[in-house]
Amino acid sequence: MASSDTPVPRPAGSSASATTSGDLAIVLHAHLPYVRSSEPGSLEEDWYFQALQECYLPLLAVLEAAAADPDQRPRLTLGLSPTLLSLLADRALNARFLPWLAIRLALLAHASPELGDAASDLAHQLKAVASQWEACNGNLVPRFRRLQQQGVLDLITCAATHGYLPLLRGVPEAVRAQLRTAVREHERLLGERPLGIWIPECAYYEGLDQQLASCGLRYSLLDAHGVLHALPRPRYGVYAPICSPAGVAFCARDSTATLPVWSATQGYPGDEVYREFHRDLGWDLPQELLDEAGITSRRPLGLKLHRVTGQGTALDQKKPYDPAAAAQKTKLHAIDYLQGRRGELAALAGSMERRPLLVAPFDAELFGHWWFEGPRFLANLFREAEGQGVRLVHLRDALAEGEALQVCRPSPSSWGQGGYHDYWLNDTNAWVVPEWQRASQAMVRRVSQGVGSSQQRDLLHQAGRELLLAQSSDWSFILRAGTTTELAKERIERHLDRFWRLIDAIDNGTQLPESWLEGVRREDGLFPNINAADWARLG
Repeated sequence: MASSDTPVPRPAGSSASATTSGDLAIVLHAHLPYVRSSEPGSLEEDWYFQALQECYLPLLAVLEAAAADPDQRPRLTLGLSPTLLSLLADRALNARFLPWLAIRLALLAHASPELGDAASDLAHQLKAVASQWEACNGNLVPRFRRLQQQGVLDLITCAATHGYLPLLRGVPEAVRAQLRTAVREHERLLGERPLGIWIPECAYYEGLDQQLASCGLRYSLLDAHGVLHALPRPRYGVYAPICSPAGVAFCARDSTATLPVWSATQGYPGDEVYREFHRDLGWDLPQELLDEAGITSRRPLGLKLHRVTGQGTALDQKKPYDPAAAAQKTKLHAIDYLQGRRGELAALAGSMERRPLLVAPFDAELFGHWWFEGPRFLANLFREAEGQGVRLVHLRDALAEGEALQVCRPSPSSWGQGGYHDYWLNDTNAWVVPEWQRASQAMVRRVSQGVGSSQQRDLLHQAGRELLLAQSSDWSFILRAGTTTELAKERIERHLDRFWRLIDAIDNGTQLPESWLEGVRREDGLFPNINAADWARLG
């Protein structure tokens, strides 16, 4: 066993409890693509506002309540992607959130009488979200920062626009730009440099650890096989961190600790009393009512008033949602989950020479958006953990215990379907990879030739933003999933077209219409501290 430098000083109060056999680190990844350039009332804007209403605001309320309770010790590692942070800090976009909520409150009044209890409960939730939003003037970033200062959250970053890094590695400068831009934006908005990172899609390739280390990133997590197939084989499997040759610690997802929470068929979210995700008033209300509300095309509105009822039950046979029954079930499920982890840790402790660690990573949007009761489940988890003999920790807590880490080379992997890279590289989306590479090479060439005048530097910075935005893995994912494919294709092509027009203006002095340039800067004005030097040729 070789020792690695620990990423952070050991936090106060993190000594192992004598009543627990090991630790549980819950890790949430909060991310949305950059939807700022959408028109007001668009589907993309709905994605963001629904995530605010169902996930981010309820999650903050749960964490703040737990932090205020002296009998609780809430701990959560939370990744906030740079694009999501940019949206959270966008005042013009966020000014439209309360009117968006008001439209939904008005539409709830038209729910059928048998859905009265569910509609009343949802109306109460919408009003509570609105009050919470008004109390902080729609500025959530300081609340996340405060929870980190209180020791509740360990905030980590992601790649700048969630670029799928194994498919960008052909131009290593493109990977470096994704990482450096992310670190810079995280520090700008949250007040300190991140030490940890959620690699987009947990997608690893050999040598990525060197890039992470060069950006000051000291720990991350992978899917189980990314660690289990490491060389040499890790002595403790997924139940202890490993250290890469470049000095980056990697933790592994424990499938036993994640399946009960994320699976809609085998886990808690599929329980018959929980809210049904796919039945929505957006499909049920008369079109004339939607027209009056300014919603001209049918789509989900986030107004869901039915329960799962049973696996395989047709949508039109779903029964009304019972909020009280669902609330009661979340406590039972939280206790069941903790008892399962306690048993798992106790079994591991008898065969390990170090304290076992269970890592349970999830998309943050699972809690509230996909699984409506998820935030309440977490509230019960925080409340019951100590009593059930489970110690909750941050990833940085686990790495600050002073335990030596085995040095291993992580295996190429992802947490996507199939476990490797084929979900983002297949016949639906492979066409974009050479486009990324060609544009990245042009950016490296241009930067390495010298930036030029201040005007050229400004254009080059905007070109960098467009290149980063085109690289978002979200659009490749949508192309493969076959959902809003035209939207995804249009987004990729729009950013690439803007990139090439900007590069042409820099290289050849081509005049850009002022109105066009102003529009681009207004729509894609994120990352104010972007630095073209991030694309300077390596080696």
